[in-house]
Amino acid sequence: MTKEKLGKMNTTTLAYLGDAVFEVMVREKIVTDRPGDVDRAHHTAVRYVSAAGQAKAAKAMVASGFLTAEETAVYKKGRNHRAMSRPQHADPREYKIATGFEALLGWLYLSDERERLREIAAEAVRIVDSAERKAKIVNNKQAKQ
Repeated sequence: MTKEKLGKMNTTTLAYLGDAVFEVMVREKIVTDRPGDVDRAHHTAVRYVSAAGQAKAAKAMVASGFLTAEETAVYKKGRNHRAMSRPQHADPREYKIATGFEALLGWLYLSDERERLREIAAEAVRIVDSAERKAKIVNNKQAKQ
């Protein structure tokens, strides 16, 4: 799809597609890296595909300059889009940030920028994993005190 057509597309539609694309990419990584128990795989996937996980990854990528200017613009357009739906199990701010992240992934998918899509998905997983490791270290220190 051309950038012109993508620029006119509703960001909610892009986020809808981006959510599905990211879910498949995360599930593929999980079953490839650690095949086995499906229930455990589902709980692992939720860490990455939840609004909290996506928001954490998106904020870190924007802050570090990982995203290009064009990608950041798409992310912000998706994040700032006024949604009619309300998140059921997420903080509203995290939900908006996650929606922007998903819109970016949908935009990259439809732009046929698959390599960049894989890079961003892998970075999101790395960021969430890193944040969890840091949280465990802090919790362990607090438990020892």
